[in-house]
Amino acid sequence: MPGLLSTERITAPPEFNRWRILPAAIAIHLCIGSIYAWSIYNPALIRTLGIVTSAPDDWSLRQVVWVFTAAIITAGLAAAAAGRWLEILGPRKIGLIAAGCWGGGYLVGGAGILTHQLWLLYLGYGVIGGTGLGLGYISPIGTLLKWFPDRRGLASGMAIMGFGGGALIGAPLKEFFIRMFYKAPEYLGAVDQLNLITESGRRYARIAGERIEAVIVNAAEAAHMIVPGPEGVYAVGAGSTGVAQTFFAMGTLYLVIMVAAVLALRIPAPGWKPKDRVPETESGTGKNTLVTQHHVNVDEALKTRQFYLLWVVFCLSITGGVGILGVANTMIQDIFGTTLPGIVDAAFASTYVIMISVFNTLGRIFWSSCSDYIGRKYTYGIFFVAGILLYGSIPYCAHAVSVNPSVVWLVCFYAATMITFSMFGGGFATLPAYIADLFGTRHVAGIHGRLMTAWSASSVLGPLAITSLREHAVNRSIDKLVSEIDPQLFARTFGAGIEELEQLVDTHTVTLAKLTELAPHGTVDPTPYLYNSTLYLMAALLVIGLICNALMTQVKPVHFMCDN
Repeated sequence: MPGLLSTERITAPPEFNRWRILPAAIAIHLCIGSIYAWSIYNPALIRTLGIVTSAPDDWSLRQVVWVFTAAIITAGLAAAAAGRWLEILGPRKIGLIAAGCWGGGYLVGGAGILTHQLWLLYLGYGVIGGTGLGLGYISPIGTLLKWFPDRRGLASGMAIMGFGGGALIGAPLKEFFIRMFYKAPEYLGAVDQLNLITESGRRYARIAGERIEAVIVNAAEAAHMIVPGPEGVYAVGAGSTGVAQTFFAMGTLYLVIMVAAVLALRIPAPGWKPKDRVPETESGTGKNTLVTQHHVNVDEALKTRQFYLLWVVFCLSITGGVGILGVANTMIQDIFGTTLPGIVDAAFASTYVIMISVFNTLGRIFWSSCSDYIGRKYTYGIFFVAGILLYGSIPYCAHAVSVNPSVVWLVCFYAATMITFSMFGGGFATLPAYIADLFGTRHVAGIHGRLMTAWSASSVLGPLAITSLREHAVNRSIDKLVSEIDPQLFARTFGAGIEELEQLVDTHTVTLAKLTELAPHGTVDPTPYLYNSTLYLMAALLVIGLICNALMTQVKPVHFMCDN
């Protein structure tokens, strides 16, 4: 094994075809890129006990989204730490560690779900898996930039295209496994056929003298069940969402694929130059005033204003996308599930996540290739200007569909988010080339790794904003609806008075869907508006990013390495 991983063994001969590296790099990124299909897990993770809907002891949406956040935070830190070591250890050693962590993280996370230990899910998927994600991300990119010095945008775009496409393959695969391992809980009967009581916010059904903890599903909630079933009363703790078993299956599969791909990675020999090299005047670098022919050391790059401007530019360009990715499956059902119930259901939401991956993937290769011609600075400028307009348009679509339930507004929402995610992917794919333009190619892997801490920061800012503001909007909407509902009707429905509202909400007995059903005729459903504040905030952050990108200039010669 040491010989297999040695620098001599992985150095390619002069006649080696550099295009053979691309499939291995893409395969690695396809595996770790499945993190962008995380929202597929959300409906199952918040129902691991209730199965058909959330039970009192089930995890909240905020708790499970933060597992996704923890993975990206760890990935950014791991990439920053390993950027320099990649040059020393080589892509195979780093890649094998990545494969073990990513696959192993899934297995540990699955154990956490099976035992309902949230900390174990954070440790497995969030920390161990996140480490594999960060290492697996930088290893192929640094290698490809060495093989394609003349096609920086294309090379990084092709590799990172695989990362965006990870959800394209991962989302339907996860859905398949979840449904295959799903086991429906015991159906106790219709609400009006059972003796139901409420104690400390929890619902119980008395059957043959036995008290059984239960959850109640109304018609609106039944439409969002993992596997369709009748509305009514179900026993808690009976059945399985199938998500733990899915983690075990996916972890094993990813481990095998990544190990095979890592062993195919090679590095060029010192002084190697491609025979099919594209002249600089044709590759577009002559049109980009930021391109340097010199090199900047990793540590010296940290002393430049360009590094910190680029850090802010990258962070703010992806913050909104990272936040939405964590809740995409839930968001589209919240906005359109009640206004267009015959169209937007659980299956439609899953397809939406897949389409996000499609545009994320296409955007990576499209925008990175475009950047070879128009320059990285202008490319990011397009991201910011278009993003401000698109984020601002989504709340308008949510309001319009609430007033006039037409599929036209769903199409507008779909188009806006798909374009946004094409640019989200383009931001990732264009970044390595932007780094190479500013700081040269010699230490691009190390600098790229340091800049991945911006990914970590965005994974905190985006999900924190979207979950916190959504939760605040939910609580505000619940209070408003309760004030309009007859207290006696409330007590008859939930088995407890309005004075116990906080406890009933904490135990998931009272939900927006159930309250909307009780509200007087003509009451506006607040669910489509839950994300408005977040989207306006994201548009504001893009304005700051636009300004920082406009301030980008060439690195001063004082920072160049002496042996250029």
